[in-house]
Amino acid sequence: MNKRIVLWIVFLMSLLLLWENWQRFNGRPSMLFPSTTQTVASPANATPNSAAKVDPANPVATASAVGSLPGATQAAPVQGEVITIITDVFKAEIDTLGGELRYLELLKQKDGADTSFGAGWKSMIFHKDAPTQVHNVVLFDKTDKRTYLAQTGLLGNLPNHKSVFVAKPGLRTLDDAGQVQLVLEAEQNGVKLVKTYTFKKGSYSIDLTHQVINQTAAPITPAVYMQLVRDGGKLESESRFVSSFTGPAIYTEEEKFHSVAFDKIEKGSDSHATKADNGWFAMIQHYFVSGIIPQDKVQREIFTKKVDTNLYAVGNILTMAPIAPGASETLDAKIYSGPLVTSILDQVAPGFNLTKDYGWTSIVAKPVFWLMNEIHTILGNWGWTIIVLTIVIKLAFFPLSAASFRSMGKMKLLTPKMTAIRERFKDDPQKMNQAMMELYKTEKVNPLGGCLPILIQTPVFMALYSVVLASVELRNAPWLGWIQDLSTPDGFLILPILMAVSMFIQTKLTPAPADPMQAKMMMIMPLVFSVMFFFFPSGLVLYWVVNNVLSIAQQWVITKNMAVAK
Repeated sequence: MNKRIVLWIVFLMSLLLLWENWQRFNGRPSMLFPSTTQTVASPANATPNSAAKVDPANPVATASAVGSLPGATQAAPVQGEVITIITDVFKAEIDTLGGELRYLELLKQKDGADTSFGAGWKSMIFHKDAPTQVHNVVLFDKTDKRTYLAQTGLLGNLPNHKSVFVAKPGLRTLDDAGQVQLVLEAEQNGVKLVKTYTFKKGSYSIDLTHQVINQTAAPITPAVYMQLVRDGGKLESESRFVSSFTGPAIYTEEEKFHSVAFDKIEKGSDSHATKADNGWFAMIQHYFVSGIIPQDKVQREIFTKKVDTNLYAVGNILTMAPIAPGASETLDAKIYSGPLVTSILDQVAPGFNLTKDYGWTSIVAKPVFWLMNEIHTILGNWGWTIIVLTIVIKLAFFPLSAASFRSMGKMKLLTPKMTAIRERFKDDPQKMNQAMMELYKTEKVNPLGGCLPILIQTPVFMALYSVVLASVELRNAPWLGWIQDLSTPDGFLILPILMAVSMFIQTKLTPAPADPMQAKMMMIMPLVFSVMFFFFPSGLVLYWVVNNVLSIAQQWVITKNMAVAK
């Protein structure tokens, strides 16, 4: 009975995981990692409630609205100049047409070919188009396959991301002070907008300032919009079975972190805070995030909207202070675009580390990752870190595991008596159950004694699953030999096979059910689970293999001691 319950628990958990990843891969709402926000999708055209209020005597909008934003996909009547900026971490391209950040390559983040055994098989199952050569990760891009842009401008008939800017001359690579600036200027209807991008050595953050100069004869109250525009497509290299969240995220001090699913924006069925004077917005994808953090304590409207077919935007509209004729005002912001490294995210903005989302397992996953990180600082190898972490977790749960194994050991010693009772009362289930209960009482055995410890340890396994899935630190991190990337499945299938062997040994050490069908199921389960683990990150399988080996050793010693004592 005990073994059957454990098998059903594990089996149902496995089905839940597979269904969860299938749902998330197909863009449906997650059960385990739900999108806790919903945002009202704004129409591409202005509506009576969202149209910008414009002073007839003043061409500048005096109140912001999502509907008055310029279209993101309008055909541009003129060509701009694409300016390339290179630092030690970025290769960036900024178009003078709109001053938009249209290309961003991460020079220290590699995304390369799979050359291990079974690469063709893995490319069919895990990738739509497997990469053929090693290349750098690209976030912002503007191609036929990918649209991912950072756009800013002023509302109204003023300089925006469709206006032509003029770039001031200057260095396009890091100077002696370790930074490079690009200054762009555009003027329209007597209002000049000066955008300044500042890149710094070793930083994934880009400073962005908007200086608005009023060259008209009347005061103006301009509104600056900032938005990230992205298509709703998944990454080509993302696993079909182990999928992560891709989409917008919003944070305010009042309502905290919310992720927003593209399909919710498509349907216009989500809601979130629309006003604040703080916070940030971002686009999240597996292992990476791009976010814009506007100047604090400035009133803003928060929006998401569908821009075009399979194209979505998330952003803020910030109202500046009134600007007198001949005067100017500046609004600051920061763009972060890089890996989801916890130590870096902590420094970007309050709550920005929440973009590394562990879902409902966060309360356990964060301490687990902290412990992993501390171990890694000593060992310097994430594979050995996982092994040591497994040992530490095993020691922490040793009393519970021992209780579980003792219960299983007692059940195994009672197997002959249980078989005899089943045989004696095979035609009378009620008497069989009564006899079983009497046997358990006499031998002081709890048939469910092995289940509770397993249930208690389950959240730790789920948390580690989230940590391995979300941690860019494990991306491209080798262990030894054939394992060159702990975040991807084992191409040689060695770890899944070891997993199957360890599970088979465990079944031999636990009481076999009297029912022949259940006994066959127990023998098949190791094979079923090994196939399932073909699709899991090798770091997770490594944890489970080591955990099984330690469990086998502990279970064997306890069972042997109990047999000797008996």
